[in-house]
Amino acid sequence: MEQQAFISGLSGLRKLSSACVVTIGSFDGVHLGHQQILARLVTLAKAQNVPSAVVIFEPQPHEYFAKQSVRPRLMRLREKVQALFAEGINYVVCLRFNAQLRNLSAEAFIAQVLVEGLNVRHLEVGDDFRFGCDRQGDFDLLQQAGESLGFSVSKSQTFIMGGERVSSTRIRQLLSEQALTAANELLGKPYTIAGRVIYGNQLGRTIGVPTANIGLGRYHAALGGVYAVKVTLDRHVYNGVANVGIKPTIAGIHKPMLEVHIFDFHRNLYGQFISVEFCAMLRAEKKFDSIEQLVAQIQQDCANAQCFFDAPTI
Repeated sequence: MEQQAFISGLSGLRKLSSACVVTIGSFDGVHLGHQQILARLVTLAKAQNVPSAVVIFEPQPHEYFAKQSVRPRLMRLREKVQALFAEGINYVVCLRFNAQLRNLSAEAFIAQVLVEGLNVRHLEVGDDFRFGCDRQGDFDLLQQAGESLGFSVSKSQTFIMGGERVSSTRIRQLLSEQALTAANELLGKPYTIAGRVIYGNQLGRTIGVPTANIGLGRYHAALGGVYAVKVTLDRHVYNGVANVGIKPTIAGIHKPMLEVHIFDFHRNLYGQFISVEFCAMLRAEKKFDSIEQLVAQIQQDCANAQCFFDAPTI
């Protein structure tokens, strides 16, 4: 298989030694619609005997303009890159979306990124793709540039499922409504959150329910509440229960966090990278009047999650 590589910034494009077939987008979630585009790109790359490349942005353009209030991400950068590689993509090119890139004209983007940087042979974009300063570039401009600069351009049609467009926005909405099964169908895989375990307030240890904590930062989760979960660590899968939110009963906790209790697990996980798959919602996050009430509810949550995993599958 052709080598796979993560390339950061325009300067990193100098490492590329051959022409590429390319697509550009946010690819948040790498859902079924994205997977259709990626499959076509990989097939075309193999037919032309050149590598495939996906161009993404960090932060995502809407996050750059929103500054404070940003919509939830379906996956973080590391997960996205891994998912793109899993679809067979050779190069993931991550461009920093800053003032310099934001002010780049559509013509300059074509020249500097597509032609000089990627040596594009073919470009595939979504049917609503816009680019360049103030989104002045469109499919027609790309076609005109391709005819004069020697690359072809095609437009990916919207992927429809259940009579509706498959999109990251639709999946986020389903997750916010706790429609896990429907969201997973559009994702083509279970919804997960992955990250590195950080130090929390260590309350769980004192009440007999030790937890692994993943900070969510400004990219808060698309769902919230208490769930039965499966946790993957070093390719091993464990059952557990998780809370996504701000833990309102605990004073001083304001930042959103994913807190996971793994059943019958006693190892130190600080610094480890884990992936948490959400299997079933147990309840909404709630503020309790006392720590004793919180402990009793956590014990009930663990019992309910265990019942979920013990139930026979049909």
